[in-house]
Amino acid sequence: MEEKYELATFAGGCFWCMVKPFDQLPGIIKVVSGYTGGHVINPTYKDVKTGQSGHYEVVQITFDPKLFPYEQLLDLYWPQIDPTDDGGQFQDRGDQYRTAIFYHNEKQLELAEHSKHVIEQSNRFKNPIVTKILPATTFYEAEEYHQDFYKKSPVEYKLDRQKSGRDEFIDEFWK
Repeated sequence: MEEKYELATFAGGCFWCMVKPFDQLPGIIKVVSGYTGGHVINPTYKDVKTGQSGHYEVVQITFDPKLFPYEQLLDLYWPQIDPTDDGGQFQDRGDQYRTAIFYHNEKQLELAEHSKHVIEQSNRFKNPIVTKILPATTFYEAEEYHQDFYKKSPVEYKLDRQKSGRDEFIDEFWK
């Protein structure tokens, strides 16, 4: 019997911080750091970091929708980000660190728009929600040293998260 997996692609600032929340959950097959949405073919981290390639840093999640529905991924995505900041996320500034949901089909578009609407209507934030919902484009896997960074370099990962302000924001606005 053939498994029917789907893809979800989320931009939430530095991809190092976006892997762990999704990783190792039932129904999540893999989480890959990468780049999407730009105009440079086969971009490198160096290309993307300049902010000139047009790419977002993203995580692409392969998931089993029977075990972990897309709606649950969205529910997990929003509390990882500041959806009101269009200049990047936390200490990471620049277009490559903006937030976005890249949809892979019409159902994902519909669900993403609904989830954004719910966040907007919640009045949780004073400023408008600026997270974009965009069609998925070519995904380029990031270099190997970026994959599973939180596992490979746990001390550096922890220090980076601590100084970023991400956890304080999450505690204040999402807990």
